[in-house]
Amino acid sequence: MRYPPEETAEKHARILEQASILFRERGFSGVSLSEIMKATGLTHGAFYHHFESKEDLIAKSIEDTSAKALESMREGAARGELRAQYVDAYLTEQHRDDRGSGCMMAGLAGEIAREPAAQPAFTQHVEGMIKGFTEPRGKTRKKNARRDAIHTLSSIVGAIILARAIDDPELSEEILRETRAALD
Repeated sequence: MRYPPEETAEKHARILEQASILFRERGFSGVSLSEIMKATGLTHGAFYHHFESKEDLIAKSIEDTSAKALESMREGAARGELRAQYVDAYLTEQHRDDRGSGCMMAGLAGEIAREPAAQPAFTQHVEGMIKGFTEPRGKTRKKNARRDAIHTLSSIVGAIILARAIDDPELSEEILRETRAALD
């Protein structure tokens, strides 16, 4: 049975969204295709109408998540949001605790290193983030803008990774707070 293109596109988007959430929460190997499809309300058999394999889904979910994150960053810049505001919103306890809706880089970078099919989309995402941090500052400190952007990105992602990984809530909060202060 063929579905209207709009319905097929909506199902495809739902699969990408749920896969992205589950991958960020539990990692690529911690989630099965059946679990992803169940989360979307679709049957396992429908998966192969949308994706060739789990690796294809991983790569496309990285592309989709990246596009949404970069668009959000562009919208913030268009509203006049400063890098410091982005950093302050990123380095929060709420973001640390919400893995499923949190940063793809902090949640999946270690796993993407072992997923060659996902690396091109992830590389484009990192480049997009660097560009997003570089452009607003490029007018004032062009010489060091890219270096500063790479430093900021590495610092905030690393801080979230560390804050999530430790079992000391006070130290976790201190990592976020001190990284915010260092970058302001």
